[in-house]
Amino acid sequence: MAVTSEPRAQEGGAAPRHRSATRSLLRLWPYVRPVRARLFGAAGVAVVASCLGLVIPLVLKWMVDGPVAHRNPGGVWLGGALLLALGTAEAALFGLRRWLVGRPLASVEAAMRADLYRHLQRLPVSFHDRWASGQLLSRATTDLMLLRMFLAFPLTFLVVNGVTILAGFAILLSQEWTLGLVLVIPAVPLVILCSLFETRYATVARTVQDQTGDLTTVVEEGVLGVRIVKGFGRHRSQARAFRALSEQVRSTELHKARLLATLWALIMTLPELAIGAALVLGTVRVADGDLSAGTLVAFLSTALTLRWPVESLGFLLAMSQDAATATDRYFDVMDAEPATAADRLRAASSRERGQEQEDGREQERGQERERGQERERGQERERGQAREGEGGLRFEGVEFAYADAPPEEPPVLHGVDLHIRPGETMALVGATGSGKTTLTALVPRLHEVTRGRITLDGRDITALSREELRALVAIAFEEPTLFSATAGENVLMGAADAGTEELLRALKVAQADFVHALPEGTDTEVGEQGLSLSGGQRQRLALARAVVGGPRFLVLDDPLSALDVHTEALVEAALRRVLASTTALVVAHRPSTVLLADRVALLSEGRIAAVGTHQRLLRESAEYRSLMSGQEAEEGERSP
Repeated sequence: MAVTSEPRAQEGGAAPRHRSATRSLLRLWPYVRPVRARLFGAAGVAVVASCLGLVIPLVLKWMVDGPVAHRNPGGVWLGGALLLALGTAEAALFGLRRWLVGRPLASVEAAMRADLYRHLQRLPVSFHDRWASGQLLSRATTDLMLLRMFLAFPLTFLVVNGVTILAGFAILLSQEWTLGLVLVIPAVPLVILCSLFETRYATVARTVQDQTGDLTTVVEEGVLGVRIVKGFGRHRSQARAFRALSEQVRSTELHKARLLATLWALIMTLPELAIGAALVLGTVRVADGDLSAGTLVAFLSTALTLRWPVESLGFLLAMSQDAATATDRYFDVMDAEPATAADRLRAASSRERGQEQEDGREQERGQERERGQERERGQERERGQAREGEGGLRFEGVEFAYADAPPEEPPVLHGVDLHIRPGETMALVGATGSGKTTLTALVPRLHEVTRGRITLDGRDITALSREELRALVAIAFEEPTLFSATAGENVLMGAADAGTEELLRALKVAQADFVHALPEGTDTEVGEQGLSLSGGQRQRLALARAVVGGPRFLVLDDPLSALDVHTEALVEAALRRVLASTTALVVAHRPSTVLLADRVALLSEGRIAAVGTHQRLLRESAEYRSLMSGQEAEEGERSP
């Protein structure tokens, strides 16, 4: 795990300048549709409860102008009982609203999180290479929590408060239209303020949520890379990086709080001033006899009842913008699709001119190598390779370039032609950066080829479903990844239908019998990333995972690099029996690993430069001799 002193660049960026919060939130409808009955029911209940609150001022008007003015104690008691009943009903209805939305919205959040996780598993490796893990984690946790809160409270009360405000002002204008106009006048500047606030707040809300994702990434890397941090004494620099990013988040949060505070202050001040003006004007009119005291009491009670719906607008708009931003961030990921054949062709076309130029330069640099390759192909054809048919693993004119690579940059792989016969083991050898790991990643479609094709027993891998393809192909990486599960569960991930017998056989092949000495044997939890095990132990478990299902095609990316010479020899002896019954491509750096193979392919600058037996390439290829002599020297230095 690399230790970074600066946060990774975030994906997604700021909110679009012309983004519509309503349009963003409408994208949640497919998830809300299954629970729409309860949500609409909850909104209806809340509207009824809110409207009951508007009836209370009318009861007060009746009491003041009736029983109070006529000194009728019985009418006062009746009015009090009616007010109590209205208050109790209002409270009960709001409680019913909360009950209606609680469980359904938890289900909506769970469904969205499940869809996000499932989609992340389908996206290509190139997507995960570009995105920081903390950004994805924050979308699956914080953003979805914001959406649940929005659906539970702000969404309902935007509707409820809107209906309440309209009904309340209708009552005010019907009671005394002149005083009602005094309260309506501030609505114009409030609408303008809310429009300006929405635009500015949306940008700040997106920024702070992206920064929180970056902060999550730094925390995650610091925890997973704690051994490196401690081993190199980098805890102070990591703490400084964390504090710097925390300060950015704090600064943006304060900016967001200032925007909200300014809007809230204006939203609260303007209605209060209007209510004060209406109170003065109404009192004068009562004194002049133009207005009854009960009407003034009812008018002011209604106005005060409308204070919360009006004053909550700033809070509800802020939460709506937060939710719209969270929705955009969620669909930033959900809108990403695996690369299709059409996408690859478009990418290839965009590189056409740069590729032609590169091909010209490559031809000038490597004419002699090309002639040697042609001779080798001719010799292979003479020995009857072509008569082997379409079986085995075949690369035909394979080219690969990363989707985000500049058009002028040459492909990582270009013109790769290679045939691994059924039941044959092919070692792939090449200098660092020649494209070995990339080539192996193309077989299980961890990356998609830009041009050309790969076939398994004559079937184009793009014509196979990913499930079928990955049932045929097993892969072990140089850097093994284990999960927070038992040792046995980690191995059995390589075959869904494998049992105890297959597990024990795979452990034996990978020389991973150390598992039986663990406290609970194969049921021992290996911890996050398998960090409770040594590097060699993790690599052996990963190898066992690759062979447990007896795959027809096996791709091994230097799977023995972390093993000592003695253990490597034992693993190779057991692995020979497995390789005898499968078609395998093995990335090799050590001569001992090369000797496992029937033939060797030399990959040089993204092309297959030579194919043959180990002894033949030693005789005929200076580049291969150089690679093997360096490895043999390294082996000698490490040998006792």
